Amino acid sequence: MADSLVIVESPAKAKTISKYLGSKYIVKASMGHIRDLPKSQIGVEVKKNFEPKYITIRGKGSVLKELKDARKKVKKVYLAADPDREGEAIAWHLAHYLELSDQEDCRVVFNEITKQAVKDAFKTPRKINKDLVNAQQARRILDRLVGYKISPLLWKKVKKGLSAGRVQSVAVKLIYDRENEIKAFVPEEYWSITAKLAAGKAEFEAKFFSSGEKKELKTEAEVNEILAALNKSEFVVSEVREKERQRNPSPPFITSSLQQEAARKLNFRAAKTMSVAQQLYEGIDLGSEGTVGLITYMRTDSTRISPVAQEEAREYILQKYGEAYYPETPRSYLKKNANAQDAHEAIRPSSVLREPDQIKEYLSRDQLRLYKLIWERFVASQMASAVMDTMTVDLTAGPVVFRAVGSKIKFPGFMKVYVEGSDDAAADSGDEEKLLPPLKQGDHVIKKQIDPKQHFTQPPPRYTEARLVKALEEMGIGRPSTYAPTLETIQKRGYVAIEDKKFVPTELGELVIQQMIEFFPEILDVEFTAQMEEDLDHIEEGKEDWVQVLSEFYESFEKRLEVAEEEMEKVEIQDEVSDDICEKCGNHFVYKMGRFGKFLACSGFPDCRNTKPIVKNTGVTCPGCHKGQIIERRSKKGRIFYGCDRYPDCEFVSWDKPVDRPCPKCGSMLVEKRNKSGTFIQCVACDYREEAKEEQDRD
Repeated sequence: MADSLVIVESPAKAKTISKYLGSKYIVKASMGHIRDLPKSQIGVEVKKNFEPKYITIRGKGSVLKELKDARKKVKKVYLAADPDREGEAIAWHLAHYLELSDQEDCRVVFNEITKQAVKDAFKTPRKINKDLVNAQQARRILDRLVGYKISPLLWKKVKKGLSAGRVQSVAVKLIYDRENEIKAFVPEEYWSITAKLAAGKAEFEAKFFSSGEKKELKTEAEVNEILAALNKSEFVVSEVREKERQRNPSPPFITSSLQQEAARKLNFRAAKTMSVAQQLYEGIDLGSEGTVGLITYMRTDSTRISPVAQEEAREYILQKYGEAYYPETPRSYLKKNANAQDAHEAIRPSSVLREPDQIKEYLSRDQLRLYKLIWERFVASQMASAVMDTMTVDLTAGPVVFRAVGSKIKFPGFMKVYVEGSDDAAADSGDEEKLLPPLKQGDHVIKKQIDPKQHFTQPPPRYTEARLVKALEEMGIGRPSTYAPTLETIQKRGYVAIEDKKFVPTELGELVIQQMIEFFPEILDVEFTAQMEEDLDHIEEGKEDWVQVLSEFYESFEKRLEVAEEEMEKVEIQDEVSDDICEKCGNHFVYKMGRFGKFLACSGFPDCRNTKPIVKNTGVTCPGCHKGQIIERRSKKGRIFYGCDRYPDCEFVSWDKPVDRPCPKCGSMLVEKRNKSGTFIQCVACDYREEAKEEQDRD
């Protein structure tokens, strides 16, 4: 007979924990929050110390009845929601609903859902931490005040259905500012000169380094001077420098770095990363081993590792790779962000002994890929440094100096398991070995070819999801739990769109940000928003009173609201009319911006709801029917693909862009593909491949 009730958020978590605790415990799921502020009103009594008016969330009636009925059958209730502010608030609301005493030791927290961690947690239950609850309440109320006070203004002055929020507004402004930087960017010309050289049978490349005091080539005239000097000179090795350098592993994942790396290596959106990570955390059925939580809690900004996990990693590395692959002392990592809460461990496998290949039959493709990423990053983070032999050679040709740099891996260390990705293709290519022939001072080398190239500096890149998360984290905006929902919200509201996996502001987003800059500059101010995050941390730590923090914010915010109400002018958004005619009603189509970019919509909306994509003709004849043209399309999820414009008569489709010529080797279709080095041509049927095209140079 069960004598204790345990309440968690989700059925998956309940199922896993139930197997660990046995028949004396009933484990139920609250299905997330049970109470929240009402949607139909602001729900905050500002004049009564910001007292929130919580109501039961619609649809939770049957869940709450089940919990209350279960409560009557047991002596003890344990609240085991996730170990963060949100989880603490869920526990607090449940305690209120079930009429548990404030002094009752009912709160149970664990960082990983494994048998030992869960059993240990139930040995040391604690009271609900009201400081954590107050920090969550303060954030919720703060966001409600901003959203429900500014949004009606935007509805009235700009467009119905708009919303404003602290973190989302800053995110949109970053994208807006970046777009303005790109528009204002003036390219500058510069040149490079690459010398292809040979020492005996070994060929290598060296790049122009200097000529006298000149180290940068700005014009073609300067390049021609250098080329003239090279025509009369031979290349001689003037200096050789060889040294050994160490490369250290990256720390284990925190929430933001996991989202960034999953975007780079797995092409996961932030929301997908967190969804799959949640599944791994809550538990996977591993057959005879039962249901096990495979990773630690995935919302964290700490790189701390428990001594037990560190010792398990040490034993694994020593047994698997040998003593050379373990550092002299165990690795620990400093907090990357001074404001990091450090409440939990880093994201790591619950047991390093569960190698990805050993459990892959129990995991979906996405679960396996993300688990493998987390597992490899953690193991590598505990391994010895890699050792690189580097060789730098300066070669003179008259007054001109060229430089060649080579490196090779002397000892792979952590690189045997994992190497961190990068948003910069050039940085990624640095992991490859670039060997130089054995050279010594005074050696003469043969000049094979001199290759001058003109370049232009490039504007700063648009934000990808990974870059935006990184920027928000570095600026102290938001916390681990806010990144993914923030990125989803700004797309759903139509403030930004995604083009080629990068964020661009929509016309609507630009209008909203311009209004916010004029009337609510502090909401968009990075330092102000980061300070608010710090204040919330201080509330959590019991150092500040949550009502006082809200009062200080609202005092100036209320004044700005009054000014905006009087002075904000109504803005009319005019749709750009296209030449296309709606085949259903005869009205013109207009250009609209959706979350995946521009599309055409009938101007007769809402009477006519006809829409169609904007067709981009590639100029390639369809290889399927040889009659139509290949056009660029978008899937429902925004992914670009290519199809015949005679669809549905011709159903040819391809994820890769077809090329308008057959494979010279087998006659099959050629397509364009991309990797980190650029785009290249490849046959779909045989091994024919053309060299990668050089990517646009970046400053």
